[in-house]
Amino acid sequence: MQIEGLSTTSTNENTNAGSTEGRIVVGVDGSEGSRRALEWAAVQAVRTDMLLEIHTVYVPGYFFVTPDEVNDIAQKLLDEAAQHAGEVAPGVTTVGKAHHDEAPSVVLIDASEGADLLVVGSRGHGGFRGLVLGSVSQKCSLHAHSPVVIVH
Repeated sequence: MQIEGLSTTSTNENTNAGSTEGRIVVGVDGSEGSRRALEWAAVQAVRTDMLLEIHTVYVPGYFFVTPDEVNDIAQKLLDEAAQHAGEVAPGVTTVGKAHHDEAPSVVLIDASEGADLLVVGSRGHGGFRGLVLGSVSQKCSLHAHSPVVIVH
């Protein structure tokens, strides 16, 4: 479910968004792994003249966070990701989408429908250190509707 009231984000307005013919999906959660995945995906999107679709997912945790706080945090994460993508790959066209109360792997697998590529980091903010793959990247590699790149 997309967070209500949360807008999508575009960067590099000098880029003609209509010129892109494909779509690369990337998941970000603020971790170093997702940052590397974002960078790889941004460069690839410019090389292939594709739209970079950035997804983030809020999963409730141990602390109560109001819906407004969730919206603010998600928007900030998407804005920072779009800005960083533009710095790494000038000319990239991005759109951001925030979700909540869904498993990140489900969101990314669904987003991969019709996409040319799904890019995820090998490890995010959860799970156990020392594992080669995180649960999200593993599930995406098994169930995505498009090719998947896992960035280490």
